[in-house]
Amino acid sequence: MDISLRQPEDAARLTLLIRQARDAKQRDRLRAIELSIAGKATLEIVAMLGRSRGFVQRWCYSYRDHGLDAVAPKAQPGRPTKLPPQQHAAFKRRVIDGPLAGIDGVCSLRGRDCQRILEQEFGVSYQLSGVYDLLHRLNLTVLVPRPQHRKCDPGAQQQWVQRAPFLSARSRSSIPTSGSPSGSRMKPGSASKGR
Repeated sequence: MDISLRQPEDAARLTLLIRQARDAKQRDRLRAIELSIAGKATLEIVAMLGRSRGFVQRWCYSYRDHGLDAVAPKAQPGRPTKLPPQQHAAFKRRVIDGPLAGIDGVCSLRGRDCQRILEQEFGVSYQLSGVYDLLHRLNLTVLVPRPQHRKCDPGAQQQWVQRAPFLSARSRSSIPTSGSPSGSRMKPGSASKGR
């Protein structure tokens, strides 16, 4: 490979970038360029880095044709969410407002309820794990205390607590113990008879 420096300051910049690189693949890209500029053959670089010939050639030629900026890692966008970002605020507001009387039929929204709301009101279908991921991305907590039932009577609950028997009363041991300090059930002299 015939690769030379595009800019005079690229040598110092390459050394600095190699030292700062946290990603091993990015570091190997930069090292391949540095080694090819130093005059190493392609197969030598392949053996030194443990990378394929195509890897070495691709990044060296990318530097040769476009410079160091072409070797910088690009952000991977990932798959877009099913619920469009412009509807995130509306869904978050719907979850924060809680269940609608007469429509949702529950006293608090659970993951399955959010899944149903997404499908019926927003027209997108999510798996349950995807619903929880979406709630997490929207900074909504899925774990909340159990809600109070509308027929709950705090006075009756307090009376029950006051009249309830203690559950931690000590019971007598049902296993008889012998006088032996080791807890063995053998007679004191029987151990020596087996010898």
